[in-house]
Amino acid sequence: MPRAVAAPWGMRPQDSIPLQGWGWWRGRDLGWGWWAETPVPPGRRLSGGCVQITGRWYTIGLASNSNWFKNKKHLMKMCTTDISTTADGNLEVTSTYPKGDQCEKRNSLYIKTEQPGRFSYTSPRWGSEHNIRVVETNYKEYAMVFTQISKSTGSSSMVLLYSRTKELSPERLERFTQFSREQGLMDEEILILPPTDQCMADAA
Repeated sequence: MPRAVAAPWGMRPQDSIPLQGWGWWRGRDLGWGWWAETPVPPGRRLSGGCVQITGRWYTIGLASNSNWFKNKKHLMKMCTTDISTTADGNLEVTSTYPKGDQCEKRNSLYIKTEQPGRFSYTSPRWGSEHNIRVVETNYKEYAMVFTQISKSTGSSSMVLLYSRTKELSPERLERFTQFSREQGLMDEEILILPPTDQCMADAA
């Protein structure tokens, strides 16, 4: 199955390809902007820029080599991320996730950079810098996001798999696992998140 990578926000279909973004489970203030680094195959280009990435996403998979992930992965469940755009082209990200028997909500603003389709985010709580790109997406079904996180105590990598629905095909799940391994992540650092209805009704 060929990889589907869409044209970036705010760019014409004939331009080259970018995106970035995310935010959720703010145990470590994760975040996301979008960057698709592979050109879209002819006939599969999408138009509309940032508008296409807005709306609700479900987080289906997470892979990371961070200590935070190793300590918390047994508690993690599927969560939601809602994205909207501001008038000046930045991204407002609202994440709703289970924490114990409660639902927590976090709001973040991702600032666009001079490079079309790229956004930056610095965690106000942890001071970490997030450089994020979407490696694959077709906007209407799924998005796979790779993040490099840097802070004073070190750096880590993260791969996220998003879906417009609560389920994805085995092929998409396998591709997520394969890509995570290609980034040097071990099998024990790759997680398909348990589905849940918790906090879904409380999401934005």
